[in-house]
Amino acid sequence: MEILNMETIIKNETLGQIAASDFRKALVLKKYNIDFCCGGKKTLKQVCHEKDLDISKIEEELLQINENSSSAPLAFDEWSLDLLAEYIVNTHHSYVRNNLPIIRNIGEKVMKVHGKSHPELLNIYDLIEEISIELNAHMLKEERILFPYIKQLVEAMNYSDEYNSARFGGIQNPINIMEIEHELVGVKLARIRELTNNYSLPDGACTSYNLLYNMVDDFEQDLHVHVHLENNILFPKALELESQLAIK
Repeated sequence: MEILNMETIIKNETLGQIAASDFRKALVLKKYNIDFCCGGKKTLKQVCHEKDLDISKIEEELLQINENSSSAPLAFDEWSLDLLAEYIVNTHHSYVRNNLPIIRNIGEKVMKVHGKSHPELLNIYDLIEEISIELNAHMLKEERILFPYIKQLVEAMNYSDEYNSARFGGIQNPINIMEIEHELVGVKLARIRELTNNYSLPDGACTSYNLLYNMVDDFEQDLHVHVHLENNILFPKALELESQLAIK
């Protein structure tokens, strides 16, 4: 009876809630190509119905993780919001800034050498350029506006201080913008995956070609974690914290 109750909970939890509770569960969702980042507000039941997936099989894998807590990963859901924001900047924003310029340079090189025989490389390079411009602007907005405000909320709660309400009219407004921008970048990375046929190398691909595909694939995986931490943990908790402070 207890297992049945847990299955009901999993069915009706949002994908974001499932992934936030234990990142090993996010890896299960990823295995079935279920978007727990930008699509994190849907329930497992909804997505399985849309994709015609066997929900009982996925539930079984998720329940096995519940039963095996011996190798639990970092409990991001339990971190303070200021610490989580710092972690995102130092880990994922740094990853983007360190790797995107390399990806752009390799992408340009591969496009110039192989673009005539593989014209999709021109589209891929254009998409990488767009992602670079959009993500760099996006991260600056987070680091200069949104994350400092979240840290201010944490300080106000921890030290019973008054806080100055945001000049942008509440945290929901910038969060909406950040989530839209996450979605736009995710769509472009999905388009690259489609153009590359899931990063399948053509015959005769050189070392740089191979490196480009591997780096973009890794970049997409890191971005999934990056967006998950913001959309499913940091942003909902920041909204809740602001709401608590407003009624104190």
